[in-house]
Amino acid sequence: MSDPLRYGLLAEFEDAESLVHAAHEITERGYCHVDAYSPFPVHHLAEALGFHRSRMALVVLVGAICGLIGGYGMQYWMAAVDYPLNIGGRPAHSWPAFIPVTFELTILAAALSAVLGMLALNGLPRPHHPLFAIDAFKRANQDGFVLCIESTDPMFDEGKVRELLRDLHAKEVWDVPADA
Repeated sequence: MSDPLRYGLLAEFEDAESLVHAAHEITERGYCHVDAYSPFPVHHLAEALGFHRSRMALVVLVGAICGLIGGYGMQYWMAAVDYPLNIGGRPAHSWPAFIPVTFELTILAAALSAVLGMLALNGLPRPHHPLFAIDAFKRANQDGFVLCIESTDPMFDEGKVRELLRDLHAKEVWDVPADA
C-alpha cells in the first residue's frame, strides 16, 4: 500500500556491520524496495539488499551490434549498391577494406549506448530526491550508515516498518515526505 505523501522511512545505524545485518533481515522478511547508503563501499551490502545483475552489459552489447551492422551496412551500400566504382579490378564488395571503419563505429556505438544506458538505468538526471532533505542522509557521505524502505513496497506499513527498524537497533528513524 503506497502512501503518496510519504517517500518512505529512513533509519540510521551505528556502523557498517549493523547496516548489513539490518539490510539482510529486511530483505529476508520480503521487503523489496529497500536501499542503503554509506560513506564507503560496504562488503556484502549489495548481496544483503538482494541486488541482481545489471542490464548494462546487454545495453552495451546491443549498441555494439547496432554499430557493427550500421558501419558495415553503410559501407556496403555506398561501395557496392549506391555508387559502385571499378578501381583496379577490385570487387565492389571488398570486405577487408570495411573492417577499420566497422570496428570504429562498433566501439563508438557501444560507448554511446553505455553512457545513455547508464543515465537511463540510474534514472538520471535527477536534480532532487526526497532523501536530500533529511540530515542523516546528508551525513551518509561522511560518517553515516542509513537504510531507506520506500512506501511503494507492497509490504510497507508505517507502524510495522518503524517497529522493525527499531528492533534492528536503528539509532533513529525518520519519515521522508514525498515532496521534501
